Formats: sequence, structure tokens, C-alpha cells
Amino acid sequence: MTGKLKTLYQETIVPKLKEQFSYTNIHEVPKVVKVSVNRGLGEASQNAKALESSLSELAIITGQKPVVTRAKKAIAGFKIREGMPVGMMVTLRGDRMYFFLDRLINLALPRIRDFRGVSPRSFDGRGNYTLGIREQLIFPEVEYDSVDQIRGMDISIITTAKTDEEGRALLKEMGMPFREN
Repeated sequence: MTGKLKTLYQETIVPKLKEQFSYTNIHEVPKVVKVSVNRGLGEASQNAKALESSLSELAIITGQKPVVTRAKKAIAGFKIREGMPVGMMVTLRGDRMYFFLDRLINLALPRIRDFRGVSPRSFDGRGNYTLGIREQLIFPEVEYDSVDQIRGMDISIITTAKTDEEGRALLKEMGMPFREN
């Protein structure tokens, strides 16, 4: 079963971008390669319960089990020793990636309070887009009663676009609500 965003990409977005940027080959058209969801956990190094609840939360949101990232070096000022859990990440590819992007664009982002669109300046120069979210409650899968603490996350959308302009055009066609600056 393919998602509606993947079908939209193949049937509508590819021909539109091919015409807009006058590509000669269909493989030149930018596409989303992967989506990386990242969450740093400062208090998890002392609190194992916070780590567990955050892991299950991210698994519910993305539909995939997160990988715990550990400290490479000891930092005395932050009371962190080498090998302690400092965050978690999930890399989504294929159909799961399209399902997640669809839910992010159409369900989660409009639920942000006083939402006027995402910043069009968060591109990295190579067509990849990174977005920070302050609270996990914007995702409809997360139950309000089960949340012990409000935590944010970073979402990076990695594309094959060569420039920011191409990446912005791709995400805009997918429905990403960029605000006017």
C-alpha cells in the first residue's frame, strides 16, 4: 500500500518540477531520500524512566523504534560520562517516510498554537530542510494523559536537490506550509 503523498509525488510533483526547472531526465527531479527525527535528552543520563517514556513516545510518533545515542566523551560540567545516553534518533526511509511526512504536514504542523507557517530559511545550502518542534503533543498519536514532560525534537528532511531553491520547490509542492518573509 503506497501513501497518498508518494502517489502525489509520482503523478503530480515530478512532472511539475521537471517543467519548472527544465530537467531533461526524470532522475534529475529532486526527491526526499530520508527523514531523520532527533531528540536530545539532558535529564535521561540521570533518569532512566525519562529515557524509557521518551523512547516509546518517539516510537509511537514515527512508527519505528528509535536508536539511543550515547556520549562519545565525558563532560564534567554536564555530569556526563562516556557511554551515557544523551539522545535518540530515528531514520525513516521509503513508505514509512512518506507516511510520516504526510502526518507531519497535514496533521501535526497545523495543530501548533499560533501557527503561521515554517521558516523558509532553514535550508542547509544543499536542499535539505531542518525543522525544530517544541512539543510532542502536536502529533495526534500522542495521548495527553500519558505525557510526563513536554519535550521537543528536530526533524531533518534530506533530499537529492542540488540547491535550496529546488528543495524548497519540492517541499512546497508536497504541501509544506512555508511562511512569507
